[in-house]
Amino acid sequence: MSGQSEQVEGITPHIRHLHIQRFRGIEKLLWRPGPGVNVLLGGGDVGKTTILEAIALLLNPTNFNALSDSDYWQRKYEDGFQIGAVLALPLTCGIAEQSKSSWPWEWNGKLPIVPNMEVNNGEVNDPVFCVRVCGTPDFELQHEIIQPDDTTDHFPVSVRRKIGLVRLSGDDRNDRDLRLIQGSALERLLSDRTLRSRLGNKLAQTDVQAELNDEAQNALGELSTRFGGRALPSDLSLGLVGGPGFSLNALIGLTAKKDGAMLPLSSWGAGTRRLAALEVAAAHVADHPIMVVDEIERGLESYRQRLLMEELISGPSQVFVTTHSAPAVSAAEGASFWYVDAGGAIGSLPDSTKPQQKRDPETFLSRLAIIAEGQTEVGFVTTLINRSLGEDMRRHGIWVTNGNSNTEALAVLRDLADSGLKVGGFADNEGTDNTPWGEVKGKLGDLLMRWPNGCLESNLFPHVPDEHLSAFIQEPDGHIGERLRTLFDRIDVEENTLAAIQAASDIRQLMIEAAKGTAPSDPDAPAELKKTWRKHGQRWFKSYAGGVELCEKMFTFGLWAHVQGDLLPFVNGVRRAVGLQPVETID
Repeated sequence: MSGQSEQVEGITPHIRHLHIQRFRGIEKLLWRPGPGVNVLLGGGDVGKTTILEAIALLLNPTNFNALSDSDYWQRKYEDGFQIGAVLALPLTCGIAEQSKSSWPWEWNGKLPIVPNMEVNNGEVNDPVFCVRVCGTPDFELQHEIIQPDDTTDHFPVSVRRKIGLVRLSGDDRNDRDLRLIQGSALERLLSDRTLRSRLGNKLAQTDVQAELNDEAQNALGELSTRFGGRALPSDLSLGLVGGPGFSLNALIGLTAKKDGAMLPLSSWGAGTRRLAALEVAAAHVADHPIMVVDEIERGLESYRQRLLMEELISGPSQVFVTTHSAPAVSAAEGASFWYVDAGGAIGSLPDSTKPQQKRDPETFLSRLAIIAEGQTEVGFVTTLINRSLGEDMRRHGIWVTNGNSNTEALAVLRDLADSGLKVGGFADNEGTDNTPWGEVKGKLGDLLMRWPNGCLESNLFPHVPDEHLSAFIQEPDGHIGERLRTLFDRIDVEENTLAAIQAASDIRQLMIEAAKGTAPSDPDAPAELKKTWRKHGQRWFKSYAGGVELCEKMFTFGLWAHVQGDLLPFVNGVRRAVGLQPVETID
């Protein structure tokens, strides 16, 4: 270990590489998490909590843990399981102070390698330690340190405690850390090795029998006589006793004053209990413990979720968080985001998705996210999918979100397509970026709908029958004037009537330009005129409600038959993505 002190003195304990084999629902997982806050996203039962439980088991500050066959992959306990990690550790954790030295590996950026001491003058560049916990076929745990020569030594509790683990689970296990149970955060914080024994003796001396009423005293005396007649132990009494799996000290926990009365913290609200357990755990001897927080939102109001997430991010500890909360995702600015898919694979959500994370965190919490390039498309796609399902698509975990523009939607889709997040897209064809759009199409298949040419309006308006033009232009409130006025502004006609516009121009093309808010083509056109024309789209379908209206009119006026070839593959791609059978058409 000579020559390493300066390199590792300021290091915060963190996992560089994690591998899990045959543990619970994960057959195999390899992962290089970030050093700060790592947020794990994904659907239910994909293994997010299992990853956190694996880390907690590896760094468990006690040797006690009851295994069951469900801790083994497909309950094949005879094959065992293994959880291993490559750890960057400061010398203060005691890894170098054991009776038998633990030697470091060298981290090459991806994997640990055997250091070349001769080349590096006896020093190890970026030293790390390899540790693991194995579940044996006999339902026992073996904590081990793996040396660079492939020999193994025991990974002791003393070192694990100094590394530090703060665990906030998604169930009520945090109450355990508020009680004086062996290995609990409270017991580790107090660090009084004889306290539990002294308290146990005191509690065992409590005269319980003296508290019995006369009838109960007589019953106990009669039972003692019956025992004596059977040559069983007699002269019976009552006392507080412990036993396997239960300690009298577990009855001792933190209390706090509320409305003038001292109440156990375990009787307070779920959010208060969780935050209290987190504070207790974070207060013990480790400077910057590794933290695992399952379902950070549990029991916490939105503002407390945001505050807790911000506090975790601002701290130096490596943190692993799972969440299904939009406020928590939105607040996790600066965290590393990871998506766990149904196969147990884990992929990184790149930094380029950060704007989408802030704009609409639901994108990363749905079963299937559809990135639509604008609000019109969001309303259109939502109505189309709901119509194909015959119910609200959210019941199937489908979420349609605004990509904010054609360019930004492309950027988000390109990055999410490789992340493992199940994603679809709906976009115009502006005649640009055809190569990257083609690459995304190759990855997403039918889950990407991009018009062969043009946009929603340019693909639907040409098919509106003459006899339905007036009804199609009509606004939801029954009036036609506002939209007609946008057409009159663009053409010089003697009469302000629909018939006059039809006679003087290609009315459908004029409708498309007005609905898109296309500015005058004349570069010398007055700025005020350009501004007016750009606002025309707001009077047509440039809104969520406009997209809903446009989709409904597509079916009302028989336009579906003309665009079914483009839209139906996308609809069926969405259906298949959530486990539904495709349909032949939509009524």
